[in-house]
Parts: sequence; C-alpha cells; structure tokens
Amino acid sequence: MTDPALVLVAHGTRSTRGVQMIAALAEAVARELGVAVSGRDAELPGTAPAVRTAFVDVLGPSPAEVLRDLVDASGESVPAVVVPAFLASGYHVYKDVPREVAQSAHPAVAVTPAMGPDPALARIMTMRLRAAGWRPGDAVVFAAAGSSDPRARQDVRRAAAMLTERLGTPVRLGYIATGTPRVPEVVADLRASGAERVFIASYLLAHGLFHQRLHDAGADGVAEPIGVHPAVVRLIADRYRVAARDLVRTRVV
Repeated sequence: MTDPALVLVAHGTRSTRGVQMIAALAEAVARELGVAVSGRDAELPGTAPAVRTAFVDVLGPSPAEVLRDLVDASGESVPAVVVPAFLASGYHVYKDVPREVAQSAHPAVAVTPAMGPDPALARIMTMRLRAAGWRPGDAVVFAAAGSSDPRARQDVRRAAAMLTERLGTPVRLGYIATGTPRVPEVVADLRASGAERVFIASYLLAHGLFHQRLHDAGADGVAEPIGVHPAVVRLIADRYRVAARDLVRTRVV
C-alpha cells in the first residue's frame, strides 16, 4: 500500500523569501521522512509518501488541485494527509481547508491540527529573540498577525503564555493586521511604562509584508520569523505520522 502523501498547506505570499521558505520547509520535511519532494507532474514514488505544497490564498496550486492530482499509475487516488502550516487555527484552518478537501472529492484525506500553538515554537522564538539581542530584563512584545476568529485569538494567547513560561518573564501581546492592540501601540506603551529596551518576538512563519511592518514598530530589535528549524520540521513530520497511521489503519479495516 502506498503511504499517504503529505500536503503542506500554507498561506500564500507575494514575498519571494516567504515562498522560498515554504519550499525549503517542504524539502526539509521530505528529508525527515526520507523522501523527495514531488512536483505536480512527478510520478508518485512506490510506497514512500509524496510531499507537496498548496496555498489557500494569493498563490497556487490550491489544496483541491493538489489533492485531485494525487493518483497512482492505475489512476486510483493516493491517500493524503493535509498538514496546515498555520500558527493558529482560524478561518483558513476551519473553513478554507475543509472546503478545499470537499471540492477535491478525494476519497481518503486526513487533516491534522495546525502547527501552533506548541511548546516547540516557543523554544524557537526564544532562540530567535536571543539572536536579535534580547537579554533577560528586556521587554518583549509577542507579535501575531491577528484574526477575527475567537478560536484563533485563543490559540495566540496560549502561544504567548508558552513564550512567557519559556522566557520566565511576561510578554505583551500585539497584533500586526487584525485585532487590538497593534504592535506599535504596545511598544510605545512599554516605553512609557519605563522599559529601556523592547524586543519583538515574531509569531510568523515566514518573511513577508507582515514581518516587514514589525521593523517600523519602534522596537530595539525584531526577532526573525520562526522559519525552517529542525523543531518545526519534526513537528510537521510528527503530525503527518500520527494522521497517516490512523488513515492507513482505517482503510485496512
């Protein structure tokens, strides 16, 4: 039986660096699973899982297009595990991904939880902060894109709490695009409260417009996005392995 394919679903971006980062992440996950990334027209490799990327906005291919293309040499659909590469479960995870799966009419798809919140991401953010020059005693703004979905906002609050625990100091939550308070407001408030140095922890997966905005927020330093890190790669691979095991077991039964 062919192992389920892994479809890594991300939010599209017009940033070249962001697109390259998603491609690099897919390649790293493929190496972790011991396979090569499959292109849209590539033959599915024996019993090894194919790794493909899809986007829910801005770019293509869409998840539905990728799922429809997952067929073996006989024309049968190859089982698939969709891993949403999102740091919180908002509209894209609860609405876009299920709609795309339904539109594909694929008969055997499992969808994993989103990547975040997760303690592994808090560890990476701590490393990124230190690399940006943060030291114990410096104020920290936890910068998230934001969402109108209350479930996503709850996920972000949980992620901020994980970073607080990791750093051993409170962090202040600020939003980049949707929600209040906005990151520059939080930075200014911390300054007014007497903070000598303020650093921004970027709760973003990749470079793009949102991360660029953080550099104009008035902080002393901005940590890099979470990006491609071995802990992220393992997190995605583990999500895949659990879902693939359950999907194969269900099909065998």
